[in-house]
Amino acid sequence: GIPPTIRERLPEIKGKHVLHLQCATGESTAQLAELGALVTGVDISAEATAVARERVPNGVFFEADVQQLPLQLERGRFDLVYSGGGIFHWLHDLDAWAHGIASALKPDGMLLAYDDHPVSACVDQGSHWREDYFDESPIVDVGWKHFDLPGEPAQEQKYERFWRLGQIVTAVAGAGLTIRSLEEFSTIYETYWRAKDPRVPGQFVLIATKPKEGAKAAKTPRRAPRP
Repeated sequence: GIPPTIRERLPEIKGKHVLHLQCATGESTAQLAELGALVTGVDISAEATAVARERVPNGVFFEADVQQLPLQLERGRFDLVYSGGGIFHWLHDLDAWAHGIASALKPDGMLLAYDDHPVSACVDQGSHWREDYFDESPIVDVGWKHFDLPGEPAQEQKYERFWRLGQIVTAVAGAGLTIRSLEEFSTIYETYWRAKDPRVPGQFVLIATKPKEGAKAAKTPRRAPRP
């Protein structure tokens, strides 16, 4: 569901159109609907969206890749794009993801995205730095199991991608959205699957808005050429 820290940062969504990306089986989508939102969910898993449709019968759901949204979702009609909790490691094209969001949002619409902080993936439970923060090689694993999906765990290979915080923010800004806030927390969850050192950032929350029509978005500075 939606953690209290995130709920506090939601805008007023009663009667508003909300697009929930990577909605999975719809736990958070249902809570958005309970707050009065007109919800549309997107997930790449047909099994997950089938559960979400049962959970939120008044919602609209698409089985689709969030890096390539259906054209009917890219018509600038959403007041809020919401996504969070284990989302970024599934993405392989941040720019495509961010540009799809920009196309889906109304002028002055908001993106609210949150996830585990990239630094937390590099630090073990003993607070020792174990991984290379700048390693961009794909992470290959086999199988996964979602707590709300029946049947045996999936056995196919899955490819995940580690993204640095700066890459995420740069992609959102590069899509023409205006960064409103970037907050970092020790934890935003009341309970968590592992004990974390409170000195290590556990999650981050990113909020951005689409400029109003006629407003000019700030240009993303060009990177200096590598020597």
